[in-house]
Amino acid sequence: MKNFIFALPIVSLLAGCSAAKTEEAAVKENNREYVIVVHGGAGVLSGLENDSVMTKRYYDALDSALHIGQEVMEATGDGPSVVRKVINYFEDCPLFNAGKGATVTSAGTFELDASIMEGKDLTAGAVAGVKHVKHPIDAAWAVKTQTPHVLLAGEGADVFAAEQGLETVDNMYFVTPKTMKWVEEFKALSKKNGTVGCVVLDKQGNLTAGTSTGGMLKKQWGRVGDSPVIGAGTYADNDGCAVSCTGHGEYFIRHAVAYNMNARMKWGHQTLDQAAHEILFGELSREAGNGGLIAVDRNGNFTMTFNTEGMFRGYLYKDKASGETTSDVGIGELLRSEK
Repeated sequence: MKNFIFALPIVSLLAGCSAAKTEEAAVKENNREYVIVVHGGAGVLSGLENDSVMTKRYYDALDSALHIGQEVMEATGDGPSVVRKVINYFEDCPLFNAGKGATVTSAGTFELDASIMEGKDLTAGAVAGVKHVKHPIDAAWAVKTQTPHVLLAGEGADVFAAEQGLETVDNMYFVTPKTMKWVEEFKALSKKNGTVGCVVLDKQGNLTAGTSTGGMLKKQWGRVGDSPVIGAGTYADNDGCAVSCTGHGEYFIRHAVAYNMNARMKWGHQTLDQAAHEILFGELSREAGNGGLIAVDRNGNFTMTFNTEGMFRGYLYKDKASGETTSDVGIGELLRSEK
């Protein structure tokens, strides 16, 4: 695994404003043994370009997430295990709006959402509005594997997680100095939607997608965004693609963005890049829906597309023929790498 040093670009090297914020593998078919793509949210990143210490922390975190995914993949070859462990890491990292770094509700409490879906059989599980589950992605997995349901919400989801033996915590466990500042000041920091996600093509050729979030700053009345909604924030289909979204959830729900991506590719025969670009810069932009997404198909092609100032993101893949691993991470418009 390589480490990368980041500097926000002043001028994009890609032609066109929208194209500068779109990345995808250059070929439609390749010889990749597996692919892991992650995101840590999309939004306004003002200030990071002048804060080299914080920038490095984000880059190190993204790199660590990919390294964890690589270790799990090499040991198990199993996509769901990779997605869960990668998101567990994000949920323990206060840099991101998931788990320990979750944002706060209007009441000053924490309500978390997560979902996971397998492309081989379209099975899925999700939880919404949990207040005591340390790792919501594990609760989503338990819903998928231990119940006939897809989505559990609120107190019932917390009770279910405890009954499954998952680690539970007091709601104030999720407090960090950053979130306490939000509670006290309610500054407009919600422009950075720090939802986390992971999509994987595993060694068996199966696709898996997972997403976890603390939701929107100052959310109220039991608000639920797109992250736990299968087809909106998360979707996986071996005949299409695996998708994890981040952004203004209401718009992603209205446009069924994750399923929309899959349908455009599966039946509309669009590439991942084309589908993501049309949704994010066409459908969503018309309604001021800001955010981004990551997606991978069964051929190992992937995209990391966003219509905001930036998105925390990264990828890692292993070539079958050479056995070499290639990875990169990014925050602003462009990726920086050593190739």
